[in-house]
Amino acid sequence: MASQPDGNTVFMTEQEAERIRNMVKNRSKKCSELTGNAREPKDLTGAKQQATGASLMVDMGAPDADLAQTKGQGGSFPVLPVGQPYPPCIVPLQGLQPIKLTDLKMNTHHRGHYLTIKRISPVVTLLARSWAMVQDEEEETERLEIYLHKLRHGKDVLESTSHFIIKEPHFTLTDQGEATIRIDHPSDLIIRDEASNNQIHDAEVVEKAARKCKDKGNAALEKQNLPLAHAEYTKGLKLAIQDIVTKSNPDLARDLARNRAHVNLLLSQLDEAKSDAKSSLTSREDQQSKELDSKAYFRAGSAAYNLGQYQEAKSLFEQQLKLTPDNKTAIAYLRNIEVRLREQETGEYNFKKIRTGLSRSRPRVDAASFIRNTKVKEIPGRGRGLVATRDIPIGEIVMCEKAFCVVWGHEKEALTAMTYDIRDDRIRVSPVGLNKAIVQKLLNNPSQTEKVMDLFGDYQGEGNNVTRTEDGPVVDTFRVHDIMSRNAFGPGNQYGEEGLSNASTGLWVHAAYINHSCIANAKKEYIGDLMVLRAIRPITPSEEIFHSYDESSDYDARQAALMNTWGFECDCALCTVEKTDDPVLRKKRRDLANDAEEFVGTENWSNAKRLTISKAKRLVRDIENTYDEEKYKGLPRMAAQRIQEWLALANQKSKK
Repeated sequence: MASQPDGNTVFMTEQEAERIRNMVKNRSKKCSELTGNAREPKDLTGAKQQATGASLMVDMGAPDADLAQTKGQGGSFPVLPVGQPYPPCIVPLQGLQPIKLTDLKMNTHHRGHYLTIKRISPVVTLLARSWAMVQDEEEETERLEIYLHKLRHGKDVLESTSHFIIKEPHFTLTDQGEATIRIDHPSDLIIRDEASNNQIHDAEVVEKAARKCKDKGNAALEKQNLPLAHAEYTKGLKLAIQDIVTKSNPDLARDLARNRAHVNLLLSQLDEAKSDAKSSLTSREDQQSKELDSKAYFRAGSAAYNLGQYQEAKSLFEQQLKLTPDNKTAIAYLRNIEVRLREQETGEYNFKKIRTGLSRSRPRVDAASFIRNTKVKEIPGRGRGLVATRDIPIGEIVMCEKAFCVVWGHEKEALTAMTYDIRDDRIRVSPVGLNKAIVQKLLNNPSQTEKVMDLFGDYQGEGNNVTRTEDGPVVDTFRVHDIMSRNAFGPGNQYGEEGLSNASTGLWVHAAYINHSCIANAKKEYIGDLMVLRAIRPITPSEEIFHSYDESSDYDARQAALMNTWGFECDCALCTVEKTDDPVLRKKRRDLANDAEEFVGTENWSNAKRLTISKAKRLVRDIENTYDEEKYKGLPRMAAQRIQEWLALANQKSKK
């Protein structure tokens, strides 16, 4: 396992690692052997008792079956097998045929079909999955499991209701070898509306039903039950947009859309918030209509602003001010938008003000991304990379990027897991909390899916670009996992203690195209979730941008981390030379570097005495002696860098 920058490492016994491998391989083997076999019926009473008993055990604090027993500062982690991906269903429900539980075949994706079921047991909520017993319309019983992506707006999906439709059900085995219907993609599970689907042709009846949904939505909103409010407004809208209602009461649909826009903003469903707000506009000239349209423009503008669509947001808030000229909130937004547009165009940031506004409770920056100095380009032998579009002097900003998604270590969404990838037989520490957060953000805002899915990942899916069907957004969670694994970075410990089990991790989409080199020409730092990349030597137009993915001074540790986390071996000029060094010499250099690191950590340069400075000089000399002068000509001596920086500061202090 690659150690993290803070030095925390998971210590796993060979026996535990082998147990994980065997568990996954045995399941895979058994699934292959059972492929196509008929489903064996479950006993209703026994199934319900199993779920009830397991739920009670969880409530009583029984050990989580998902957790691996690991030692060290990292604690225990859920174990998640990866490496057997399959695509989500991209066919609308109306294009699928019904199937019954009795028709299910083992280890089969039932393409072209859907299954209607209801939950009949308590939900067993484990850290990385939830499961319950379900029945179909013929009262057959089966186990249903949602894997990892089991929450929607902070609530367990299985507990949110009891009636579901599963698109193209995947019938397989659990990691413990029990038959189950398994959901990996949230878009494959549809919450079933139990309201009558019969078309009603009485305008008065339909309008009354829509108004009732509006009232229920308002009541839920008042109680801050946002998912319920959204569901009620959505049901009301489906009724209110029918011709028989819009002819007699066109404003009812507008009212429902305006209300749902407000709820969508609170749920961070920005695409729909903007669409709803725009569709609610009346464009009438009476004062009441102007005030309602002002609300709509505000909600659409807020959604556009939070999506980073600053020009559109500016236009929407300007429209609001035409209707309500003294609106202070709109004026404040327009001032902020001018700052965002300036940041976007010039790369000029008030970093002092940005830092001042950050805290543990407000860890995310309100800033635009500046990427005009760079562009994505195909690099021979390395895939896509980022190149400069102009001369960038040393110390100048190459780019600044607001994170697409960050999960901070102190937030409840933080979750680290041990993943075993059957494709390369490697066990890794993975920030699956970030995976979950990215999937949720894409479900909330399908317009953002394309730019994330364009990033490199080992699993490429089936090449389709479907991000939405009539049933809602579609997200391939396996692709998200692989993209996150190859492109995520840690913004460091900015808001309090964190370790391997709760390390902060984020995804920066534009920066993800930057390739690695141990001899980088740019260096990154983080201000909240804003990545700031500066040139550490002059960069010329069309020159590729590099930063270091791993800054370990030890060749072996660096190569192991790069291979384990990002899947490649570095062949930069420095690594090519270091590789030729005798392993004994590399160990000596590593030991000296550790001594230097300990020295820097315990000796404060500002209080350094002559004797301490002399000791530092000896350490630098000893490390330098491990480098062959001719071989390393023009190359950095990474093992000596930290103590050289310490020595430079101490010498500067002593001269004053």
